[in-house]
Amino acid sequence: MVTIRFVGGAKKSFSTDQLELDIEDITLEELLEILLKEKPENTPSLDIKNILVAINGADSSAMEGKLTRIKKNDLISIIPIIHGGSNKRIMITLGKKTIQILEIKGSKKINVTFLENLRKEFPKIKLQGISSEFVLNLNHLKKIVNISILSEKEKILLSKKIETDILMRFTATKQIGEAINFAGIKSNKNFILIAIGSKNNLNKLFQKLSPLTIEMFSKDNSKFLKNHFKIPKKQLDSVHSKNPLEDILIEKGAILV
Repeated sequence: MVTIRFVGGAKKSFSTDQLELDIEDITLEELLEILLKEKPENTPSLDIKNILVAINGADSSAMEGKLTRIKKNDLISIIPIIHGGSNKRIMITLGKKTIQILEIKGSKKINVTFLENLRKEFPKIKLQGISSEFVLNLNHLKKIVNISILSEKEKILLSKKIETDILMRFTATKQIGEAINFAGIKSNKNFILIAIGSKNNLNKLFQKLSPLTIEMFSKDNSKFLKNHFKIPKKQLDSVHSKNPLEDILIEKGAILV
């Protein structure tokens, strides 16, 4: 027997927040196929391409993805990813958290004090800046942020604040100083601003920063990331995935404890 917990919009798809199935020793992919068959016909569809799946509190993408084996008594959480916005602003809903993603163009005037000043001006928003070089794509970003959110929920953050946890997971280091040195905000370097808060406060933040934003994920950072994390072609070839680099980076961020 396994328990499937539905979060957010997934509850509407199944008209319940929890389901128990008498199954075990199947892959996550097989479980999702079973769930689609179990879903009532008159409920909203579930887009399995836009969900995060946690198995006993751990993100499945940091395990074996859809090939992860489901075992007896496992707790599976289905978390829809809701995102929208323009190419200069992305809004994501992960469970009960609303996250705004912006990319800020680097300049001489923008440095670490930029983030400190924003935190003072918007105390109800949790903010973190990540050097754009350390973000492969939107899916990489969503998965790392979700790992930090789950860690906060399970009270196993790498530091006292989720903002710092996010930075450490993108850089795959447990040393705060090292994480800041690698991927912290630096003058003349573009960075991704991750903001967690209410929609009203996030809108106010966007209004302030809109003139500084640029199109997100326009640069391919794969070469930089492979070099920084010393990921050889042999390792990439050994990962059975359509996006091996993405999976390796997410695993590096997830295994920090």
